Amino acid sequence: MFKLFKNLTKRDLLIVFVVIVLVVFSVFLDLRLPEYMSKITVLVQTEDSTLHEILVTGGHMLICAVGSLLCTISVGFFTSLLSARFSRRMRRIIFEKVENFGIAEIKKFSTSSLITRTTNDVTQIEMLLSMGLSLLVKAPVMAVWALLKIIGKSSELSVITAIGVVIIVITNLTIIRIVSPRFAKIQKLTDKLNGVTRESITGIRVIHAFNAEKHAEKRFNKVNNELTGIHLTITKTFAFMDPIMNFVMHFQHLGIYVLGAILIINAGMMDKITIFSNMVVFSSYGMQVIMSFLMLTMIFMILPRAQVSAKRINEVLDSDISVISGTFKGKTKETGTVEFRDVSFKYPDADEYLLKHISFKVDRGETIAFIGSTGSGKSTLINLVPRLYDATEGEVFVDGVNVKEYDLKELNNRIGYIPQTAVMFTGSVRDNVSYGDNGKAKPSLDKVKEAIKVAQGKDFVEKLDNQYDAHIARGGTNVSGGQKQRLSIARAIARDPEIYIFDDSFSALDYKTDANLRKEIKKYTKDATSMIVAQRIGTIINADKIIVLDKGECVGMGTHKELLKTCEVYKEIALSQLSEEELNNA
Repeated sequence: MFKLFKNLTKRDLLIVFVVIVLVVFSVFLDLRLPEYMSKITVLVQTEDSTLHEILVTGGHMLICAVGSLLCTISVGFFTSLLSARFSRRMRRIIFEKVENFGIAEIKKFSTSSLITRTTNDVTQIEMLLSMGLSLLVKAPVMAVWALLKIIGKSSELSVITAIGVVIIVITNLTIIRIVSPRFAKIQKLTDKLNGVTRESITGIRVIHAFNAEKHAEKRFNKVNNELTGIHLTITKTFAFMDPIMNFVMHFQHLGIYVLGAILIINAGMMDKITIFSNMVVFSSYGMQVIMSFLMLTMIFMILPRAQVSAKRINEVLDSDISVISGTFKGKTKETGTVEFRDVSFKYPDADEYLLKHISFKVDRGETIAFIGSTGSGKSTLINLVPRLYDATEGEVFVDGVNVKEYDLKELNNRIGYIPQTAVMFTGSVRDNVSYGDNGKAKPSLDKVKEAIKVAQGKDFVEKLDNQYDAHIARGGTNVSGGQKQRLSIARAIARDPEIYIFDDSFSALDYKTDANLRKEIKKYTKDATSMIVAQRIGTIINADKIIVLDKGECVGMGTHKELLKTCEVYKEIALSQLSEEELNNA
């Protein structure tokens, strides 16, 4: 947990110092009250004392009480300010860390877990700072200071206070031992609950289509009931604290006054006043000691969960990023070239290689396509170019420079990437197409319109309300799959990159739109390099170079006509989609 607090700024540390000073001063004022009470007790029973002396002492008590109140209010303000600032900073740090994650790191933490760690776990640390900081300082200071005040005044009365303290300490340790392991389970189950909820909401159409509402409800209830059960166990365990605290406080009061009465009866006349005064002091200070341990109990309720949350946050912050940005930002001798030199790749923790000894080069203005059966490694291969993963063996070059040497922003500015699943963000059509920073001026409205026209999206966009300012819902749920794909393609076109990567980006388009789109893109991107992953032979039939993958190996490379003659795998794929006559006439 202390590792997280390294993120405190100098201003935050100043606030912590002010809080500590105010808390200590508040304790000092609180502990002065029993002394004034003792003094008033003596004055009342002393014959030559005056009303003025009693009133002055009472005035001092009032000043201490008001001063303590003002200190407590100030502490509450400063701890709230500190916790809010710290939690805001931690959420930003976690988000920035996650933004730098590669695909490998994202798969290590589920989306629901990252959401919980950024929100709920940070909230636990915030609660510790806002509620626990003042208590963590006040409780031990008050307990030790109060004990020092009463030590030596009466050994008999001290024993009663000591018994109460021992009972509270044993109770606290027992409860913490019971609940601490369960707090870790709570955070994990919160992740799981978030995950089940997200799955159910995301897949609501599938749930309805298969009448699986009861099944989804059972999955949710299973996790929800388990989480509720642990919460109830913890709450019931902590419920023992209240009666035990009441018992100890009343036992202490009763014990002090019973024992004090016995001592007074057996004491001489001059000692009776002193003993009675000590009883008042012991009763007040004993209460302060008990309240100190009660405050420690509150800390023990917050601290275990905060420790679990801190550990989970540190797991994210301490994660090694597999894709480290290089430093190269200069000009290159080549433009728009991509080269693979004996590249092999396997996923982290995998035993077998998914790609094996892939080598090829594509020059500026050329179109290279990749085809093969499902799971042959097509998408993985092109994902090595923008460094979504790094090659396990071999080297990948863009414009003659190893991709690992590039500054990641510089590399991404050279690439227009269209993923398999079109991703739409909340905003307008224009916002989605002009999304991101490509190292140049943000695309103008005319540029957006041109990109959408090339992507064959003009007709449907101009039929929308507000046209290019039409609202796009999160995930593009208010447009069709084909419309999302065309907007995703337009987003890449608007960047004017050197290299286009189409990862099966035409699958949701009908054949006519697919053909028109490829025709327009070919005209528009005649000076750019295109890398296309596709399942349709018709999509790649006119590519300058086609690479056929089978079980991660390159089993054929050439043009469509060359591969029909030389590659049996390609011929099988082609004949499964088109007739021999159509292939020969292509």
